[in-house]
Amino acid sequence: MRVTGHPMGRLLGYVDIKVASRVYKLPIEAAPLEPGQESTVKPGFFSQGPESFGILVDSNAPEGEQRETVERASVEAEKFISRKFLN
Repeated sequence: MRVTGHPMGRLLGYVDIKVASRVYKLPIEAAPLEPGQESTVKPGFFSQGPESFGILVDSNAPEGEQRETVERASVEAEKFISRKFLN
């Protein structure tokens, strides 16, 4: 698995996603996301390419909202990785 990120992002840490017997470390990045603009960059889980995954949060959002984004994105990542590598 390769780690890529948002060009304006700042690394906050990693979250471990366990799928079967493997553990995947996904980077959590914070980047300024402008509300109301038509952007393809949305907070949450993202995948770029076949093995590039991560979680993006809005650096302007309150800490509680960032935590909720990480929790929701972790569940999405677990489902995505399970489908991709176990099927």
